[in-house]
This record gives sequence, C-alpha cells and structure tokens, in this order.
Amino acid sequence: MLALVVDDSPTMRNMVKVALEGIGFDVATAQDGKRAIKILGNKNMDVIVTDINMPNMNGYEFIREIRSNGSYKTVPILILTTECTAEAKAKGKAAGASGWIVKPFKPDVLVNAVGRVCSL
Repeated sequence: MLALVVDDSPTMRNMVKVALEGIGFDVATAQDGKRAIKILGNKNMDVIVTDINMPNMNGYEFIREIRSNGSYKTVPILILTTECTAEAKAKGKAAGASGWIVKPFKPDVLVNAVGRVCSL
C-alpha cells in the first residue's frame, strides 16, 4: 500500500509517515501541492494525507487538481490541518476530500481514519 503525505512542516510529514509506516504503508512525502503532483505522476497512491495551508499550492488547490485527473478521482484524500471551522470543512468536501483530521492529532486517530477510507 502506498501513501502520500503533503505538508510544509518537515516534523509533521515525519510524524504522519511514521504512523502510516507502522501499519504497513510505503510513504512518499512532499512539502507542497506542486511537488506532490510531480510525485503522483510516477505512482499510484492508495491514500493521500494533505495539509491545507502550504506555500505554492494550498491543499484545496491540490485536491481539486488531482480530482480532475481520472487516475485520482476515487483515491481517498484526508485533510490534516489546524483549520476546524465548518466553512473550511465544507470547502474541503467541495474540493473532493474524503475526511478531515484536526492538528494536533493522535497517531491512532490518523491510523483509524486511514483504515476507514482504505478498508483496512
């Protein structure tokens, strides 16, 4: 199983990577949406975890961009962010997100959310 973690914080990318590797994922990481799109061109991911507030291409733009690609129309995308307003969640859902996790997060919450959207 392959996962992509997109976050501008190296610490956050590593925390998510370690949690997902703990349940058997091979994890690629990117610091923003533009770099993540380059990674997606080479791989078929089983799940994507992305932040919203990032430079170059924010999470909403990233999700909309990959949802427009036939290969990623149905891949689960979880948003992991400090944003927690109803408006932000609605914007994420409209962009094509499958779920929402608020930072700071507990690894078991992330693992459970990934398990639900990936049917683990």
